[in-house]
This record gives sequence, structure tokens and C-alpha cells, in this order.
Amino acid sequence: MSDWMPQPGTPPVEPPVEPPGEPDPPAEPSAFAPAEPAPLGVVRTATGHAEVDARLERLADADHLTADGHIEVYEDVHRGLRDALTSLDARPAAAPGPVPTPSHDHRS
Repeated sequence: MSDWMPQPGTPPVEPPVEPPGEPDPPAEPSAFAPAEPAPLGVVRTATGHAEVDARLERLADADHLTADGHIEVYEDVHRGLRDALTSLDARPAAAPGPVPTPSHDHRS
């Protein structure tokens, strides 16, 4: 549509009609459109503690989710790691044994 406007003080006139043209081209995808989920390729190294390793492997589930789905995985992993650390503190300590005494020969 054109920017045609009547001048002040002139009688109203219908604006010129533009002939139909070609339709507008489809919009380009926005540069800010969210990308599809893709693995980050982060290597997870085993710790040797089965419970911790299982929680770290759970992080791979976030690779297939959009960003708004990551929080659920991260909270689950955090909760599991916190529980694993808490259980280490709750284990009973080894029963104390006899305290070794130094062997001195006082016969000099």
C-alpha cells in the first residue's frame, strides 16, 4: 500500500488503487528461533562409584530435550548426587580398635 495522503484543505479523494502484485515471499526463519535439541558432546568420566556414575549418565537425557526440559533432568541429577553424598555421611564409622602404643625399650 502506498503512503498517499491528501494535502490539507483539499477535498477528500479516494487513494489510488494499486494493482495486485506478487504475494510477499515467505518469512525467513528468525535468527533467534530455538534450535533443535542436539547432544553437547560432553564426555562423562566414570568415578568408580556406581550411584554417582548412574546420576552422571542421567545427564545424557538432557541432550534430547529442548532447553526448557533440561531443568527437570538437572534437578533430578542434583537430588541424586546430594542423596549419595548424604548417605556417605550417614554410614557408621569403623569401630575404633585398640590404640597402638609406641614400643620403646626403656632399659638403657
